[in-house]
Amino acid sequence: MGGRRGPNEAQRKDGVTEKPEQITVQVKYKDSETKLQGTAEEVWFLLSKFFSGLIPQFEIAQKLQLSVDVQALAKDCEGLIAFSPEGPNVLAPKSKLTDNETLALWLLASYLGSKLNLVQSDALSKEELQARLGKSGKITSTRLGELVKSDLVAKTTDEKFRITTFGVAQMQKDILPRIIAKTGC
Repeated sequence: MGGRRGPNEAQRKDGVTEKPEQITVQVKYKDSETKLQGTAEEVWFLLSKFFSGLIPQFEIAQKLQLSVDVQALAKDCEGLIAFSPEGPNVLAPKSKLTDNETLALWLLASYLGSKLNLVQSDALSKEELQARLGKSGKITSTRLGELVKSDLVAKTTDEKFRITTFGVAQMQKDILPRIIAKTGC
């Protein structure tokens, strides 16, 4: 009776010593990448730990990231800009706007028109902006330089100008409400 195992006892012992199946999961998000390997329970725990470390970073990053809600922007611009078959139009009276506000509105109109697929490009040349401003080349250049220096506008590689994401955010937050108050649009 002492040294022999029965067939059922041998199966139970082998079942206990078998290793659980290993799984491997590779997770990549932007610059963060990890490879997790182990039992299903271990990998689940490590995956949960990985995401719990990243989720606060996701939330913080989203709160700090400038983004443009095109639908909200279009609503904010109602009465100030419009689009015709000829292209974007500034409806606010130039006589009530500063040169910088006028230029910023034209660039914002081009940006919005581009996002809505109503115009081909969100950038305008100095000459186009000068014609729309109705001022000399020197005044237009000076005002564009001021807008570039304040990071509201950027000069492109092909010598055109476009409003920056920061510029759009500033327009929505500060400049558009001020223009609306001044013009009654």
